[in-house]
Amino acid sequence: MSAPQHIAVYGATGHTGRLVAAELHARGREVILAGRDEGGLKALSGELGGAPVHRAALDDPAALRRLAERAAVLIHCAGPFTHTGEPVATAAAEGGCHYVDHALEQHHTKWMFDAMSEPARRAGITMVTAMSFYGGLGDLLAGAVAAGMTGVDRVITAYAVSGWRLTTGAKSTAELLFADTRRITYADGAQHIGYVEPRNAVFPFPPPLGPRTMIAPVPFSEVLTVPRHVPARQVEAQLTAHTFQEEQAFASEHVDAATRAGSDFTVATQVITEDGGRAGRASGRDLWRMSALTSVEAAVRLADGAGPGSPGVYGPAEAFPAEPFLRDLERLGLFTLTLPEER
Repeated sequence: MSAPQHIAVYGATGHTGRLVAAELHARGREVILAGRDEGGLKALSGELGGAPVHRAALDDPAALRRLAERAAVLIHCAGPFTHTGEPVATAAAEGGCHYVDHALEQHHTKWMFDAMSEPARRAGITMVTAMSFYGGLGDLLAGAVAAGMTGVDRVITAYAVSGWRLTTGAKSTAELLFADTRRITYADGAQHIGYVEPRNAVFPFPPPLGPRTMIAPVPFSEVLTVPRHVPARQVEAQLTAHTFQEEQAFASEHVDAATRAGSDFTVATQVITEDGGRAGRASGRDLWRMSALTSVEAAVRLADGAGPGSPGVYGPAEAFPAEPFLRDLERLGLFTLTLPEER
């Protein structure tokens, strides 16, 4: 790694990318602003003290590889990852830098585990996928709640979200996810791929939320990441039905940053066994900032040599001890964390 002090942000001019770049700059980290829009990158550089700019289109593997060769860690913020994930992740492995992405798309996460594990090991790098709000926070909560448990029958992660304002990239991702007829599920201790009939369920959120009607299952990445560290027979993610019924959810591509920061969320996890189980939750505001700073925390750890003990591809709670990671996010004011006292 030629420049261990640099962390590259691909998709730096998007909403999440800007949050990531600004946080790294505020922490005194050396940032490379990368993406396809050179004018936008230069404007952002002016806001962040002249941070270096690197233009690299997705169909330019040489430029992407040069970016990776300049950095210790590459944070990939430019979704939908169904379209953007492969070229950027491949460049990171070829260029020999660690990699973190915000993907929630199941098939990208599966591709990362299936296709990139061996290249990552050969390159001696750590690649952390699904380090985001949807999927990532649920995976971390599952890891913290289930720590030390055996004989787990079911893990449910339930997202209660209001005031979500989708960006252009998030809108495209949502459209891809909900049009997918080959969804990945995890039941009876195995992955399954095929059409899934969505159903309405009721999840018992604790007060003040109380029971809420949910879409179940939703095609998030927990079905791929959680079984890698929790011995569960079934894993499912759910989302409050009202989240996409809110009038502004799909008509908010151009709202200002303050409006976009107005989301409220509670993510709750149930880990169920024959003898009962455990539960935990995180409640906060501004899921975009939460997602951005989660990837920053991961990237800083990797840059400082505090990642997993061996190279490869990891989910969030597989890469980092779940409860300490969540406690660090809580100290940043991203949410209030409630975990079972006896584990």
